Amino acid sequence: MSAAQAGEPDHSTALPTRTRSSTTTKPLPLGPVVPQPPFDSDEMKETLRTIRAQVDRVTGLLVATQDGLVLSEDTREVENESVAAMSAAAIGLAAQFTAQAGIGETRTAMFEGASGYVCVFPVESSLLLVVFGERDITMGLFNIAAKQALSLLKHAVLRRRVHTVRANRRAYFEEDAPKE
Repeated sequence: MSAAQAGEPDHSTALPTRTRSSTTTKPLPLGPVVPQPPFDSDEMKETLRTIRAQVDRVTGLLVATQDGLVLSEDTREVENESVAAMSAAAIGLAAQFTAQAGIGETRTAMFEGASGYVCVFPVESSLLLVVFGERDITMGLFNIAAKQALSLLKHAVLRRRVHTVRANRRAYFEEDAPKE
C-alpha cells in the first residue's frame, strides 16, 4: 500500500527545479551607455558663483561627495577639505538620528553659530551641498535661502545630465549611421 493510498502525504515527489531556459535572460537592447556625467570643476565653480549671486544672504557654497571630498567650492575663509569631510559625517549622523527618531529620510543638517549658519543637503546619492549663511538673518530666512540654492543646484545638475545624455546619444547614432 502506498503513502497516497494510506491517506498520508507523498514526500517522494521532487520539488520543481529550474530548467536551463528558465534562467536565461534576453540580451539587453543595444543603445548609448550613459555614465554619470563627470563634473568639470570650472563649470561647477561657475554654477556655484551664479547661484550665490542669485540667492540673498548666502555667503558661500561647497559641493562635496558623500565620502567628504571637495568637488567644487565658492567660499571665503573656510577650510574646504575639513568642511567637506565634516559635512559627510554630519549628514551621516543626521541620517542615523532621523532613523532612530522615526521621522523619515534626512533632508538636511543645519547648524547655527555665533557668526552665521551652515547647512548640509544631500543633493543626490553621491553629492552634498554645503550652504553658508550670514550672521544677521533668522534661521527661517536662512532655511529658505539654502533651499533655494539647493533647488538651483539640482536644476543645474539635471541640465548637465540631460546635455550629456543627448551628446552621448548623438555620438552613438552618428557612429552607427551608414556612410555613403
